[in-house]
Amino acid sequence: MLKHRGFPGRMPGTDYQFVIRRANPKGVTPLTPRERFRDRKPADRRADAAFMAALWAHFGDEPFERGNLDAGRLSWLFGREVKPYDPDTFDPASYESLLVIDEAVARAAFPDAMNGNWA
Repeated sequence: MLKHRGFPGRMPGTDYQFVIRRANPKGVTPLTPRERFRDRKPADRRADAAFMAALWAHFGDEPFERGNLDAGRLSWLFGREVKPYDPDTFDPASYESLLVIDEAVARAAFPDAMNGNWA
């Protein structure tokens, strides 16, 4: 499992986790798209924006390996702002899967995060 050095471990000042420390010995948690409803808590929305800002700052529009990114946090963005780089070979239950940020969708959903003003 690739560890993304320099990527924030969590949202500053909270317990919202962005990365995992070690691979799960029982198996990889698969990425599954999660529906974001309008009545989500403001803290959850801020965590999504902070995570999107961290992804954009760290990877930009380049493809990146899932590695040690938290599956739960990533699943809130998966299928919309974050997509499989190659849908034909993508394995949602692999740490080596390649992902890419859909910049247009991400800018529409998180305009402040994409400009570095998420806090």
